[in-house]
Amino acid sequence: MKGLLVASLLGLAALATGCGGPGSANTGNETAADALNRGLQAHSAGKLDEAVAAYFTTLQKDPKNQFAYYNLGEIAQRQNRLVAAEAFYRLALEQDPKMESALFNLAIVRTNVGVAADAVVLYKQVITVNPNNAAAHFNLGLLYRQLGQTAEAQTEFAAAQRLDSKLVAPSPSASPKPQASPTPTR
Repeated sequence: MKGLLVASLLGLAALATGCGGPGSANTGNETAADALNRGLQAHSAGKLDEAVAAYFTTLQKDPKNQFAYYNLGEIAQRQNRLVAAEAFYRLALEQDPKMESALFNLAIVRTNVGVAADAVVLYKQVITVNPNNAAAHFNLGLLYRQLGQTAEAQTEFAAAQRLDSKLVAPSPSASPKPQASPTPTR
C-alpha cells in the first residue's frame, strides 16, 4: 500500500511539474535540495500551489525526503484535508520515526478526526523525543482532561507551565496549541 501511495504521489507530481504551471521552472538541473528550498520559499510566501509542485519535484529526485512529505502534510492540514495530511505525515515518519513536528501535527490530525487515544500516544512520542516540548505537554493535558484523567491532565499542564510560563492550566473550553510550521531543510 505504501508503494502504491508513493507511486501515486509521484505520478501527481509529474503532472503538476510537467505541465508548465507554477513551480515548474528550473526543474531540469535542479537538485532535490534546490527544489525543497524553492518549495519552502513559496510555502512561506503563501504560494501553496507552487510549494506543492516544488515538494513533489523534491520527491521525484529524492523519494525519501522527509521534509517534502512533512511540508505536504502541513499544507494539507492547513487546508483541512486531514486524510491527505495524515498520509503525508506518516510517510515523513517512515523516513524518520522521531520527526518531532510530524508526530506533533499527526497528533493534532488524530485529535481532529476523533481518535484521542492515538493522539495521546503520539504526544507521548513527541515528549519522548523532546521532553521540553511545552505545547505537547499542554495538548496532552487537554486530551487527558477530555478523557476524564484529571490527575494526568494536571501533571501535563504543570509540565507545560514549567517549560513555558505563558501556558497555564486552561479553562475547560481551551483549544490545543496550533500545528507546527513548515520544516526547514536542516
